[in-house]
Amino acid sequence: MTTEKHTHIVLVVGADRVHRDALADNLSADGYEVLTAGSAGGARQVLANNPVDLLVVDRELPDGNGLELLRHVRESAHPASRVDCGMPVVLTAERVSELERIRAFESRCDAYLGRGELSYAELRVRVAALLWRRTRTSRGARIRVGALEIDALAHKVWIDGATVALAAKEFSLLLALAREPGRVCRREELMETVWGWSDGRLTLGRTRTLDSHASRLRRKLSIQGDCYVLNVWGVGYRLIEPEPGRSDSAFQFAA
Repeated sequence: MTTEKHTHIVLVVGADRVHRDALADNLSADGYEVLTAGSAGGARQVLANNPVDLLVVDRELPDGNGLELLRHVRESAHPASRVDCGMPVVLTAERVSELERIRAFESRCDAYLGRGELSYAELRVRVAALLWRRTRTSRGARIRVGALEIDALAHKVWIDGATVALAAKEFSLLLALAREPGRVCRREELMETVWGWSDGRLTLGRTRTLDSHASRLRRKLSIQGDCYVLNVWGVGYRLIEPEPGRSDSAFQFAA
């Protein structure tokens, strides 16, 4: 768990190290947190382990191309994925033909820029505009419960502006509870929603999996000593807005 305020994270991917590092240095100077990768495989690893907000990727990569990485991002829409499938993606290339540009936009690219005609000043304003638009769009997908804020599209969580790092299943569990704050979500319902166990059987292994994830989630959300996740004994879990001086003696928590 971190307590830093959120800064936009940009991933720059390209085989040309000089060009990649120069772009990263300029973006860093403009206040972005920048990650870099020299290949499609390296980029996938970065995306799987970091909450990237925007991707700048060159078309030609040693182990593939930028279009393939773009499709990887757009197809990462399942709840267990840590990749924000809706993040803005900017493709770059030495030269851009009309056919390549059409294919890129058919794959839901946000911008396709030729490096030969591109100045950093133009790229900077395009990045800022894409992130501004993405932020405004994601606000409609944000859920607030007290000081807790959840971005369902970007798979991000904050408490009073401080980032809370959650594993994929912990985030899915929180989102399932946050859809209707205050309502008790039955164990069978959570098992189906989060884990896909649709037969509804309450086996010991399954309930332990749910309880352990709920326990870790509750601890991670208690950054200010508040309790958001309640275990309603014998029924399930619910998400609440903590109240000063509230007594939780009527509820039992997961161990």
